Amino acid sequence: MRYKNKILVLLVLTAFVISGVAAVKAPQQKERNLKVLPKDISDEKLDSIMQTYNKALGVKCEFCHVKKKVYPGDMDYASDAEPKKEKAREMMRMTIDINQKYFPYQPGERPEYLNTITCKTCHRGETFPPED
Repeated sequence: MRYKNKILVLLVLTAFVISGVAAVKAPQQKERNLKVLPKDISDEKLDSIMQTYNKALGVKCEFCHVKKKVYPGDMDYASDAEPKKEKAREMMRMTIDINQKYFPYQPGERPEYLNTITCKTCHRGETFPPED
């Protein structure tokens, strides 16, 4: 009888562990729609770049990204529904072009921080560049 109770307790504990493991979702990779940035960029680097854009323009994610229809609290980062997102891509291409044309260098030749043209160069924390 005692042996059967131990087996029963062990089976119940195993069922709890299995159901607990099944309830935990595996981390999902963010759906991406990268057209300017490298497709193999890490989530950490992508988030870091997006945060620099937020700071340079004084905006939040909703400025270029739309909320999901099913879960309105979450952002649909892959969607192109917000026209400002394509404008941001144009601005990214422009910045890359300026840096390549006027500040060319071979990788490792000089520090990354000397690549002087960034969003903040013109925007200075404002959504639209101030007119001087």
